[in-house]
Amino acid sequence: MTTHSSQLSLADVFTECQDLLYFDKPAFFCLLENHMDFDAFIPSDFYRAFNRRFGRNREYPLHGFISSLILQKILSIPTDSLLITLLHLSKELRVFCGFNKIPDASKFTRFKQAFLPFIEQLFNHLVDYTEPICQAIDSQLASTITFDTTGIEVYVTENNPKTLNALIKRLKSTYKNKPDVDPHKMAYGLMRSSAAASADAKQMYINGHFCYAHKLSIVTNGLGIIRHIAFLDDDFKQTHPELVIDKKSDSPDEDKTIGDSSALQPVLNDFFAIHPDFKPHTFLGDSAFDAIDTYSFLKDTCHFSKALIPWNPRNQSELPLIGFNTYGYPLCPSDDSLLMKRLGRCHEKGRSDRIKWGCPKTRMVKGSIVCACQSPCSPAKFGRTTYTYDNLDFRLYPGIQRDSDQWKKTYKIRCVIERAINHFKTNMCTAGRKTRNVLTTKADTFFAGIASLFTLIVASRIKKLEYIRSLKPLIP
Repeated sequence: MTTHSSQLSLADVFTECQDLLYFDKPAFFCLLENHMDFDAFIPSDFYRAFNRRFGRNREYPLHGFISSLILQKILSIPTDSLLITLLHLSKELRVFCGFNKIPDASKFTRFKQAFLPFIEQLFNHLVDYTEPICQAIDSQLASTITFDTTGIEVYVTENNPKTLNALIKRLKSTYKNKPDVDPHKMAYGLMRSSAAASADAKQMYINGHFCYAHKLSIVTNGLGIIRHIAFLDDDFKQTHPELVIDKKSDSPDEDKTIGDSSALQPVLNDFFAIHPDFKPHTFLGDSAFDAIDTYSFLKDTCHFSKALIPWNPRNQSELPLIGFNTYGYPLCPSDDSLLMKRLGRCHEKGRSDRIKWGCPKTRMVKGSIVCACQSPCSPAKFGRTTYTYDNLDFRLYPGIQRDSDQWKKTYKIRCVIERAINHFKTNMCTAGRKTRNVLTTKADTFFAGIASLFTLIVASRIKKLEYIRSLKPLIP
């Protein structure tokens, strides 16, 4: 049988496959090399600190650590051990990261813990860099800020459901003859405030269950692009002594609400201190922020022109609504021609200064205030009372008419922060990691933020804005 010159031998096929494997760089890495220059974004302080620690003749480059940990988040690689395995298997990945020798897991961990302040600095630098990109995509959404808190569960014994269930089972057995005792509520009260193996892992109630987690707050814009990350740990509380410390109560939902509201002001103060040139005009928050102090802070300190916060049912009365005249004075709910009586300004600890108003039909009888209304709107013997605040008008008229179509359309944007948190936890694998160290958790979270911002940069440079949240669809 004659062999034609156009046919390939087995040796030729093997050689061609070998060349493709070792010399033909994957298109994804070419894309990143052309549009993602890691070295250009690393602050000079980071280089100096790294060189000071490892000296001139170091085995591992700073670029290698940063690029590999960013790729870990972009490619949803859940653990450092799997990242190391892929570095061993893929020459292209090693070359892209600049590793001649691959670090072990302990070196990655020490890198995260030792250089956490500089990792956070790199994240903040990228936030500044990406702000013009966000403004160019959609200035309205880029100038809209959303805020929420979440928790990253820690790998501790207390997070095993068997721990709580065993305690509830024992309490049920002990108090089986006392039906007025709620074993679930008692178990919640008896659980430690922090995990035994990690004092930084605090007891929380998130996503409908009890857990021990590192609590953090996240700020995004209306595009869902991360703008700020702050861990609400003991260091944060020491930096902000004005922060209200959460108290245990019988209602875990109430604990979470108090935490969100009290964290807002210090977090946004830090955010605007780091990024003084940012001028967002709209704030979106859930009903946990429905408080006069919050509206005053958003308007007077942060200079938001709109604050879309739904009414909190806890702040609403079942009594008839009180109206106001053009001067902001409250009117009798039964007769809007009558002004309520001003009873003076109240100064109470833990509450905003406010003006107290009383029923216009009250009078003094033998030294006591008595309501003389024939059809009183309040069961109180001294009649209906209400309060006005300095920024009550901003709560009533927060820049957009409440319950209007524009309000509903704008407020729907707030769901982007829920998606961003889920993206951080699930797709970027910040949740579920088997670590107890709060420094490692912080570094992983900031690297998730860095990876998301580099994703935005690449998507903008290749003019494919549909990939601003994930580059994985670009992998062939």
